[in-house]
Amino acid sequence: MRKIYFLIKILIIYCFIFSISFAAKSSYFDQGKKLFEKKEFNNSKIFFEKDIVFNPKSEKSYLYLAKIFDKDNNDLEQEINLKNVLLLNPKNDEAIYMFVLLKIKQSDYSKAKEMIERFDLVCMSFCGKKKEIREKFNKLTPENDKDHN
Repeated sequence: MRKIYFLIKILIIYCFIFSISFAAKSSYFDQGKKLFEKKEFNNSKIFFEKDIVFNPKSEKSYLYLAKIFDKDNNDLEQEINLKNVLLLNPKNDEAIYMFVLLKIKQSDYSKAKEMIERFDLVCMSFCGKKKEIREKFNKLTPENDKDHN
């Protein structure tokens, strides 16, 4: 009988600790987003990274990290985080949009063209950005290819 009570106590303690850690994990993204909106990018980055540690499939945290690295002009880290978003959700139109802009900035004509085609297929909330992307891409496009777009 003592063993059963002991096991029940252990189970209750375990559930209590697990619920506390779960609550902390779920709030990392929310805290990071609040700091991001206040333009406290370095502080928000820490919370997004913590969220990813506890939830490696946190598409939103990777996206916000990409936004932070975009503001810091850190193209390499931005690209890594955008690729992570697109691995988790290939139809994330905001990530595709940001990736297209990054590739245009890097003058990567072929990858930008590929991503624009992908954007055209999946755009939902960022469809209004198609014209902007096309205009920026056309500035990058070699003269003999402009007729094909």
